[in-house]
Amino acid sequence: MFFRTSAIQVKPIEDSWQMRVSASYYLSERIKPKPMKYSVALLFLFVVVASFAQYPVVLTQRDQARVIDELLEDRLRTLLPTLMRREGFDMWVVISREYNEDPVIKTLLPATWMAARRTTMLMAFDKGTEIEYLAVARYDVGKVFKRAWDPDATPDQWAQLGKLIAERNPKKIGVNKASSWGHSDGLTSNDYDNLIKVLPKSLQSKVTSAEKLSVAWLETRTEKEMAIYPQICRIAHDIIQEGFSDAVIQPGVTTTEDVVWWYREKIKAMKLDTWFHPSVSIQRNEADALTAKRPQPLVIQPGDFLHVDFGITYLRLNTDTQQHAYLLKAGETAPPVYLQEAFKKGNRLQDILTSNYKTGKTGNEILKVSREQAIAEGIVPSIYTHPIGYHGHAAGTTVGMWDMQGGVPFTGDYPLHVNTAYSIELNCTVTIPEWKKDIRIQLEEDGYFDEAGHFRYIDGRQTQIITIPKADVINK
Repeated sequence: MFFRTSAIQVKPIEDSWQMRVSASYYLSERIKPKPMKYSVALLFLFVVVASFAQYPVVLTQRDQARVIDELLEDRLRTLLPTLMRREGFDMWVVISREYNEDPVIKTLLPATWMAARRTTMLMAFDKGTEIEYLAVARYDVGKVFKRAWDPDATPDQWAQLGKLIAERNPKKIGVNKASSWGHSDGLTSNDYDNLIKVLPKSLQSKVTSAEKLSVAWLETRTEKEMAIYPQICRIAHDIIQEGFSDAVIQPGVTTTEDVVWWYREKIKAMKLDTWFHPSVSIQRNEADALTAKRPQPLVIQPGDFLHVDFGITYLRLNTDTQQHAYLLKAGETAPPVYLQEAFKKGNRLQDILTSNYKTGKTGNEILKVSREQAIAEGIVPSIYTHPIGYHGHAAGTTVGMWDMQGGVPFTGDYPLHVNTAYSIELNCTVTIPEWKKDIRIQLEEDGYFDEAGHFRYIDGRQTQIITIPKADVINK
C-alpha cells in the first residue's frame, strides 16, 4: 500500500477542510505551551488525518458535478464533431423519456440531471464549420444544448422536432437503434414511430442506425478524461489494498462476505458509487469438493489464496479490477514460491494479450493470436476482456467472453480504435503439485490504448501477490 500524506491528497470527510486548517493552526502555534487537553486533541487530529492519508483526494459532490459538466462540454466541443464526420452523420437525434433512459442520453445530461425530464429530445447537427446543439425542451439542457421549443407557440413537441429537422435538411440522420450493442439501442419503438411520423417523406429514408457513432462516443476517451482516470483507478486499487489487509481481516473470524460488505460500505463512505456488487473468493490447499462442503460464507484462514473482483464509479467513469492476496501462515514472510510463479504466468498472459493490441485489429483477431501464443508458451488461457469507461461492461471492441473463447459475434468483429480504454480481464489455469490440484490466476486491470497505438495500464497493474499482513510489519 502506498501512503500519501500531502494535505491535498487526504481523503475528504465531512469536515476535512476544517481539520486541515486546524492542523495548520496547531503547527503555527506549536511554540506556545498548551494545556494537556489541546495536546490530546492535536494527537487525535493527526491520528484521524493519518488514517485517511493513504487515499487520493475525492472531490465533494458539488465539485464532482462541476468536473462532470466540464468534461461533457469538452467532449461535445472537441470530440463529437470528429466522430460524426468519421461515421458519416450530419445529424444525430437522441430521444428518451423520463425513467426509461437511453444509455447514451445519460452521458449527455448535465450532472444535476438524475434522469431525462418528461420526453427529452437532443439534436446535434453538423453545419460544416461547427456543430449546432439543440434541445427540443422547455429549457436548455446543460450548457451546450440550447432550448429550441416554445410550448406556447408550438404545443406539439414532436411537431417541433420534425420542423427543426426539416429546416436543416440533413443528409443522414442517426438514431440509437442497434442490433449488436444494447448501449446503442436506447430509442424505443414508440419514439421511433413518432419521429418517422413527423418527418417529411423525403427525410424518412435518411433515418438510420447510429450504432457505430454511439459506440464511438461511448468508447473514446478524451485527453482531459485521461488526466483524471489514473487517480480514479488508484482510488480503486487503494480500497482493494485496505480490504486485503489486517485492518479488515481477522484470520479465523472474518468471512469472505464480511470483506465484500466492507468494500460496499467503504465505497459509500468515500462518496463513490459502484456499478456491480464485489465478490471475494478463496482457493486453498484442500480438495475443492471439501471447500464446497464447508459452511458458507467461508471463514478466511492462514494459507488462503484470496481473490477480489471490485469496481467503482467516479466522475462518470468506471473501474473493474481483480487482484489476489495471500494470508501468511505462522513463520511465513511471503507467499509460497509456487504461488508466486503461478502469478507470474497470469502477468505473462496479460503481456501477450496487450502486445497484440493493434489499431484496426478486431477483438476476435486479437483473441485468436493471443490464445495461440499463450498455448505455445505452455499457458492455459481464458480471455474475456471488455471496454470500460462510461459503463463497466462498455461498448467497443470485445476480446473474448468466458464462454466464447473461439470468438464473439458482432462485438468481437469490431475493430480496435485509438483513445479507448479496456479492462484486461483473463485467467490462466496452473497446476500446483503442492496442493495436488489446479488453481486459477484471475486478473483484471484497466488500461488505455493511446493515440499513438500503444497500450498502457492506467494506474499500473498487480505484479506481486498482496500479503496479509504486509511484509514490512511482520515481527522478524
